[in-house]
Amino acid sequence: MKVIKKDEVEACVGYQSEPSDWFKVTQEQINQFADCTLDHQFIHVDPEKAKDTPFGSTIAHGFLSLSMLSHFAGSFSVVIEGVFMGVNYGFDKVRFLSPVKVDSRIRAFAKIISIDEKKPGQFLVKYDVTVEIEGEDKPALRAEWLAMQMVA
Repeated sequence: MKVIKKDEVEACVGYQSEPSDWFKVTQEQINQFADCTLDHQFIHVDPEKAKDTPFGSTIAHGFLSLSMLSHFAGSFSVVIEGVFMGVNYGFDKVRFLSPVKVDSRIRAFAKIISIDEKKPGQFLVKYDVTVEIEGEDKPALRAEWLAMQMVA
């Protein structure tokens, strides 16, 4: 996480983070996500049936990979000094490009597209985030993620 001063906001547009640490996506995590979302499609939770698919194994839900941005954000976020609260503001674009097979390792990096002060002390940060899969040419996903920072 990079901390910046209010007067450095404009200079951070275009900032590219280093990739996060790798994170292994396990079957247990996939099953727990299936339980939370009530999405128990066999491709996610039945290793035996999933062997017969083009993937050859179970795969993580796309939304599981997307939800991991909350974890990865600690490594790529830019935080404005004096922030007392940050909230997820949503997405302008999300694309699931490659499936994340069970026991794959993923990581993320981001580039800041824009930082706009919407109201005094309220900064909307737009990130272009990529989630990579170790050993794969194509990323798991790309997203334009919005985060609002409230600064004292």
